[in-house]
Order: sequence, then structure tokens, then C-alpha cells
Amino acid sequence: MFSLSALKPLLTALVLPPGGLLLLLFLACLLPRRFQRLALALVLTSTAALWVLSCDATAYSLNRLLLTTYAPVSADLAAKAQAIVVLGGGVDTFAPEYGGEELSDIAYKRLAYAAYLAKRTQLPVLYAGGKGWAASDSQLHSEAEVAAHAMSRDFGLQMQWLDTTSRDTRENALRAYEVLAPLGKQRVLLVTNDWHMQRSLRNFQQAGFEVIPAPMGYLQPPVNIPIDYLPTTNGLRHSVWVLKEWLGLVIT
Repeated sequence: MFSLSALKPLLTALVLPPGGLLLLLFLACLLPRRFQRLALALVLTSTAALWVLSCDATAYSLNRLLLTTYAPVSADLAAKAQAIVVLGGGVDTFAPEYGGEELSDIAYKRLAYAAYLAKRTQLPVLYAGGKGWAASDSQLHSEAEVAAHAMSRDFGLQMQWLDTTSRDTRENALRAYEVLAPLGKQRVLLVTNDWHMQRSLRNFQQAGFEVIPAPMGYLQPPVNIPIDYLPTTNGLRHSVWVLKEWLGLVIT
């Protein structure tokens, strides 16, 4: 059955940069001559916004301004958890060097930190990730299955539970609760990027968990002037991450 949630990747791409800014530029090109001043304003605004949002310093500032940032989890807090839940971050379906599918860079870094925590705490791990709304039709395995293989191959650990059906963060929380709550494991270490933690924390608390945030993958503060104030593809990607999370907090 069709769900409006399936439109989220499309709408996100059209609203957030660079898609939203490119649409403004396209609109400027379509305006008739009598609206030349408006067209020029749209071009200048879109171009300036694209430059600013493509700076790493902007992404860091937006993260601090729009989202809550979390301190790294302490050993004492981690010891109070009953399980580790690590959130998925996508699958690269074309990874011939590995002979098949592989976790995206974001997902692999989350997995690596979860493995680090698992070795320190001896806690069992649940990986939350099926096939996201934006997943390619060519994706053969759920993200959790890909992660379980990487966990065994690279870290020598076994994943205790796999959520192979969830498609977004809200479903991650609901499916994880369905698995862990009957086992009496409702106090969890939640592993995801710092910029993703605020919305994830809310979803997992709403599902019924007592959550101990275990953030990783922090956006880096400006340290290299003027490079951090020049546009780069990484800077734009980081700004989009932050804006997407803020938008998700506002509309859900």
C-alpha cells in the first residue's frame, strides 16, 4: 500500500539545497523580462546561499544553532545500559571491491563506534535498518544484514538482533522496542551521529525506551581559515544533514 512517507526522499531533495536553490535559479530563468529585477534577486540570493551553505564553518554553526549537541557517553553511563542500538545510515549497493553490498560511510562509522562500545561494555547489539524510503530497487539485502556481515568480518563480533524491516528513524524505534521490551531491555545506548541524535532520541523515548545518548561523528569546528569558509562538497553535504534534521524536528 502506498504511503506518503515514500515521498519524503523526493520532497527533501526538492526543498533542501542544492535542489531547492536550483529550482529558484530555474524559476528566475522562466520569469518574463518585466520581472528582471526579481529574477536578478533570485539569482543573487540562490548563488549566495549556495556559497554560504557549502562552507564547513556554516554547517558547524547551523548545527550549534538549530540542533542540540550531546557530550560523548561516559563509561559510567554506558555501564547502566542494557543493550546497544545502532541506527542505520544507508547501503552502497555497488561495492565490487567487497563482492557485493556494503555499508555507506556514515553507517560504517556508526557500526565501528557500536563495536567499540560493545567491546568496552560487553553489551548485546541491535542494528536498526531495513531498506529506507530512498533505497534503490537494486538493494538485495536489508541494511541490518549487511551490517551484521561487516560486524563479524571487521570486528569479530556477532550482532544479537537485526531489525530488517524499518525504513526510517521512527520505525527504527518502534521495531527496536518490539524486540527489546519483551526481553526487559528498555534502557539502551543509542548510537548515531551527533547531528542525528536529537530527533532519534525523541523517537526512541516516544517508543518507550530510556535512552542514554552515545553520539559520534561530530561536525568539526572551524580550524582552517580561510578553507573552512570556502565552498566545498563536504560543507554542502554537512549543511544539508543539519537542515534535514531540523526540518524533521519541526514537521514531525
